[in-house]
Amino acid sequence: MVGIPSNKPPEKGESFPSIQLPIPKPPSEKAYLGLSGEGLFRIPQIKAKVLIVEIFSMYCPHCQKDAPGVNELYDRIEKNPDLKGKIKLIGIGVGNTPFEVEMFKKTYQIPFPLFPDRDYLLHKAFGEVRTPYFMVVKIKGEGTSEIVHTQLGGYPGAEAFLELVQKVSGLK
Repeated sequence: MVGIPSNKPPEKGESFPSIQLPIPKPPSEKAYLGLSGEGLFRIPQIKAKVLIVEIFSMYCPHCQKDAPGVNELYDRIEKNPDLKGKIKLIGIGVGNTPFEVEMFKKTYQIPFPLFPDRDYLLHKAFGEVRTPYFMVVKIKGEGTSEIVHTQLGGYPGAEAFLELVQKVSGLK
């Protein structure tokens, strides 16, 4: 995983940092993201119009508290035929090992892909934001993306956040 060094959090209107993540091994997660094969991928390769990225840590009490609400967000998207396939979610566990990320996933029954960032490389690319931190990324053609919303903590609940995501991304 490679991150581009940064000293500030990504801002609305900027491109999402040019990071690479490992293609998930579970076939269901690979299919969810619209990826195939093995190796690494970049965010614009995800088959979606909008990606919600949650920066979390398994040790963050706010992340733990918000997990059921973020799961509800995933469920609302997946059960809505107008949004399913258009909006996807991933999580990046800063400072977390693969084991810790898997433990968080099992403990809180997270249905979407989570990626470990054991060495804080991705965290540095995101300006070392605190957790939980949400980024809404509009995936554009030709391998580009644009951040349309960033938010530190204060998860407002699935309904309000989904409304916000649709508004800022132009899906509504």
